[in-house]
Amino acid sequence: RAILAEPALLILDSPLDGLDQASQADMRRIIDELLHSDMTVLMLCRQTEDVPAGVSHLLVLDGGAVLAQGEREALLADPRVTTLMNPPVAELGQLPAPAPRPYELPADGPLLQLRNVNVRYGEVTVLDGVNWVLERDQHCCVSGPNGCGKTTLLSLVTGDNHKAYGQDITLFGIRRGSGESVWDIKQKYGQLDNQLHLNYVRGMRVVEVVVSGFFDTIGLYDDWGDVQRDTAGQWLAALGLAGYARESFDALSFGLQRMVLLARAMVKSPIILLLDEPTLGLDGHHRMLMLRAIDHIAANSDTRIIFVSHSAGEVPACINQHLVFEPREDGFRVVCRQ
Repeated sequence: RAILAEPALLILDSPLDGLDQASQADMRRIIDELLHSDMTVLMLCRQTEDVPAGVSHLLVLDGGAVLAQGEREALLADPRVTTLMNPPVAELGQLPAPAPRPYELPADGPLLQLRNVNVRYGEVTVLDGVNWVLERDQHCCVSGPNGCGKTTLLSLVTGDNHKAYGQDITLFGIRRGSGESVWDIKQKYGQLDNQLHLNYVRGMRVVEVVVSGFFDTIGLYDDWGDVQRDTAGQWLAALGLAGYARESFDALSFGLQRMVLLARAMVKSPIILLLDEPTLGLDGHHRMLMLRAIDHIAANSDTRIIFVSHSAGEVPACINQHLVFEPREDGFRVVCRQ
């Protein structure tokens, strides 16, 4: 629609964000054609890797001010630019002792088990004969293109989808529909996704944002005290964020906010950390910080990771199971690879 309007200036703001691998390739091709046309294009990028080959000039911003501008190759070699794009990395700290959990798990058995699960909406089949077992020593990457059914699958295991009833789904040793509430299920998860980030309330300190993870609220409405404050501080230190505890959450960069929300997701020591595109919208530096922190959690706690991705980006090194949505003529099939 923007191209059909034949604008004097076309502005593309991070056009590759949120696209799966095939869509990224299509978008890159379109951008390349635009750069070789008569249209003037202004493209906003978070990292130098996203700058198309056809771009001739760059303007680099730092803290809202112009750091450098000029021809592409000269700026990419400018020490000021390379330093900006590769800042010092804070050390990770020791993870806190697990927070008390108000529930018990069975002594053995998988964490999640789905057998021949089907989901249809009218005439549309979203999931067809899905089988998936997440064992206690596994960290899973769920991947597939946009619209393939990943969100529907996750809603079945987090208690958000009523179509789980009557199906062979066992969560944390309990057959779905045997009397557990949605909140019985949700208390076992820590979650982080882009929508949570965008919807998070304003005007809170970083430590308060982390403490809200104890209550699974967007904002802080319950009484809390020194125990929660201390645990939140320990998680910030563990993820290299100790100096930000008393800062305003709003004042942090987008990437640092996302890291704080990771601490929020972990503060109650969940059984499963569910990360839905946690690197979406991050620059290269903060994407590295996020993946490093996830691996730190996986290696030093009993929390298992479910990492959801539809892009061509990296996944944490801890991943040892892949649940892949593969295209077929009538939709997608779900394949589990160990």
